[in-house]
Parts: sequence; C-alpha cells; structure tokens
Amino acid sequence: MFESLSDKLKRTLKNLRGEGVLTPQHVEAALREIRLALLEADVNYKVAKEFIAAVKEKAEGQQVWQELKPSEQVVKIVYDELVELLGGTSSRLVFTKTIPNVVMIVGLQGSGKTTSTGKIALWLAQNQERKPLLVSTDVNRPAAREQLKVIAKATGQSLFEKPESNDAVELAREALKYAQQTGYDTLLVDTAGRLHIDQELMDELKQIKAETRPVEILFVADAMTGQDAVRSAEQFHEQVGTTGVVLTKMDGDARGGAALSIKQVTGQPVKFVGVGEKYDALEPFYPDRIAQRILGMGDVLSLIEEVQSKVDQQEAEAQLQKLQKNEFTLDDFRGQLRQVKKLGSFSKIMKLLPDQLLGGLGMPELNDEQTAQMERELKRTEAIIDSMTREERNDHRVLNAGRRRRIALGSGTTVAEVNQLIKQYTEMRQMMRQFSGAGLFGGGGGMKGRMMRRMAGMMGMPDMSGMGGNGGDMDMPPMPQTPGGGRKKRGKKARHKKRR
Repeated sequence: MFESLSDKLKRTLKNLRGEGVLTPQHVEAALREIRLALLEADVNYKVAKEFIAAVKEKAEGQQVWQELKPSEQVVKIVYDELVELLGGTSSRLVFTKTIPNVVMIVGLQGSGKTTSTGKIALWLAQNQERKPLLVSTDVNRPAAREQLKVIAKATGQSLFEKPESNDAVELAREALKYAQQTGYDTLLVDTAGRLHIDQELMDELKQIKAETRPVEILFVADAMTGQDAVRSAEQFHEQVGTTGVVLTKMDGDARGGAALSIKQVTGQPVKFVGVGEKYDALEPFYPDRIAQRILGMGDVLSLIEEVQSKVDQQEAEAQLQKLQKNEFTLDDFRGQLRQVKKLGSFSKIMKLLPDQLLGGLGMPELNDEQTAQMERELKRTEAIIDSMTREERNDHRVLNAGRRRRIALGSGTTVAEVNQLIKQYTEMRQMMRQFSGAGLFGGGGGMKGRMMRRMAGMMGMPDMSGMGGNGGDMDMPPMPQTPGGGRKKRGKKARHKKRR
C-alpha cells in the first residue's frame, strides 16, 4: 500500500538532501512535487491543498533553510503533517463495563463487511481477550447469514442464529438478549448492505442502533474505490453516526487515497485495515507507523509485534546463542527459514525495514520482481536442506561429492547450486564468528533490544538492536545471500582462508 506515493515522496525529499544550501525556492519546488504526488495518489483535492499549506507554513515559520540540516527539518515537517493527515494518534475500539458491548458493522455491499466482522472478532479474541458473539442481520442478500456462519466456524468464534426470523431488528434484539444471558462481553452485528445508499437501508440501521445502543459503529470501506469510499463514509456518518472506519483490501491499494483523506473529510479515524484474505490479515491502524513506511523510515515496531506473535521466541533465542558460539548448523538455518515464512512474504518484511538499513545490507530499493526472486531462492535453499540427512544437516563437513550429487537430484537443483549454498553457509558462520568476537551481538537493553537480537538470530542477520524507527544511520556489514542472490564474489584471499 502507498507504493506510488511513497516512491514519489522519497524521490522528492532525496532531491532536497542533494542541495548544498536549501532556499525557499527549493522548498516551494518540493511542495509542488508533493502536492502532485498526493493528487496522483487519489487524495481529496481539498485535503491535499490543506496539507501543502500546513507544511509550507511550518517551513516558513521555522525558516528551515537556516538550520544546519535543513532537508532533515523538511522531512520532519512532512512526517508530522502526514501523521496528522492520517489521524494523529491510533484509535482503538472503546469498550465500557456494560455487558455486552455492541459493535455495529455497516457499509455498502461488496466492501468486505461480513469478512471484516469475522476478522475483528478473531482480533478481539486474540489481542484483547474479549469473548465475542457474531450475528448477521442481513436478511436480504442470499446466503449472507450462511457466509457469516462459515467465517465464524473458520475463526473459532460463536454465532447467534435464528433461521426462522427475517426481521433484522428482531435478530439484533434476540442476539443481544442471548449475549447478556450467556456471558459474551462483545456482540458484533453484521448489518445489511446495498449497492448504493438508500433511505430504507439507513432506516433499518437507525432502528438496530436504537435497539442495541452500540459503543462502536464501524464503517467498512473498500480502499480500492478511493474517493468513492470517502464519500460513502461521509454519508453513513451523517445518517447513522459512525465512530470509525475499517479499510479493506489495503494490500492491493498502491495509491492509498482513501486512507489519506477519510479522517480529514469525515472526522472519523481509521481503526483497522485489512491486508490480505486470511482471517488474521487485519491490523490496527497506526498513523505514525504508516507515515514512517511512506517516507521509507520503516516500521520496526510492527515487525517486532509480528515476531512476538508468530515466532517461537525460545527457538529464536536458542538459534542466536548458537550463532554466538559458532554452533549454527544447516538444520538451524532451515529452522530460521521456516520462522521467517510465518511472518508473511519477503516483500512484506522488507517494507517494514528502514531504507537506510536495507542500503547497509546491500539491498536498497528492491522491486517486486527482485523480492519475488529472493523468495524463490529461499524456497530452493529450503528444498536443498530438506534433501539432506540429519547427519549432513548437523555437520556440513561430511558432504562429499557423492552426497552433493544425491542432494541435488533430490531437491531438483544442480550440484553447483548445492555447492554455492554450502559455500555461503560456511562464509556466514565465519562472519558470525567475527561479529561475536567483536561484540556486535551485545547491547540494546530492554524489551526492544532483546526483540531485535532475537530477530537477528531468527533471520541469520547481525544484531539490529541499535536501530530506531526513524531510519537512523547504520554501519552494518552486508547480509549473506541465498544462492543466486547476485552478490559480488569475494576475493581470492577471502575464498582461500585457512579452514578450521
């Protein structure tokens, strides 16, 4: 998401950094480029105009061209205004002590409303220890209630059903009564939608609202529809009084115009974004983290949270200890690859890392084709290791020519590719021994430091505990690549070091 806008903003701000002395004219030219980038990203015209005016006012007020590092001041102003544009602070669902709390899910037909209902229920159960109950009040769309039943079963959540009733308000009323009697603390009401807004739909939503008194009314919008989603959100808010927005299909929206406009136009914050088809592909919306991603600063906090929730922390810590002691085997390397796969696609992980860090690792500005190639290389690496015996995975020194031919045949690769993997694995062990001797695995106290070291161990990378979320300068050696990764060959001196 935001790929197009991100590329243009980073290019514009990079050009500013290239100026030896920054003048008001340079800032003016940069703002014109930023305004154009926002409009091309389908941001509301009025919102884009106000954004540029705010940045210009702050730049002139602080006289950034007189600062020691004026381009950095401009970047900070743009970042601050982006955060404000996206909503300022993260808005979580607000619950009261009343049991149950009702959350109404509203929106147009086809926006992903029913799927989002199931995703939100799963997220609440996993992250806020809520006990949700689902109910569908969509009595018009064929199989709408059956769809929610399938989703509830797939996510392991409870569903209230009353097949004999075709009254939406009655269904909501009965579900509320059932939740009160059985101890569910959250009732998620999936309401009906239409292809367009009509008064009949609004009247039904108002009746359900009066009957259930929801603490949250979430409008679900398809981010791919851009400003149409913003206009629909505005109308729903005027008629029903929404409290927040859920943007679906954000993983397919390269522009991001809806996310950048919706808070300013409707006054209601984006609370969740759907980033995939799987039921756990739902993320809380953090304006500051999104702004960091857009400007190439990375989103280390989100990556840490992903690691905490999806990676076996004890195994990652054990692998890091083995790296430090130079006891890291091919079996451990395979374990790392499998841990990384739990975090999602390689391109997703790369987008969460600051551009300056990626530059330090020798992987700057990778396009989709390059990241896809790296994912294929990782799969091939795993296939090669899978074709080894336990003895071979634990001690690579037993891999003679005959064994390597057998492994190549079993993995559908060539002997040259097997040799390349072994060569790069031994080089990585050598590199990690040097890191350990230089004390580069230490430092970085506290939760963040510990997590970054675990991530380093998990991914076969040097310690990243000194890395902040703002893309600070990094002085890090290149990361060893998988076979075919396109790294330059080392010199003869490095290739012929004495083996232990």
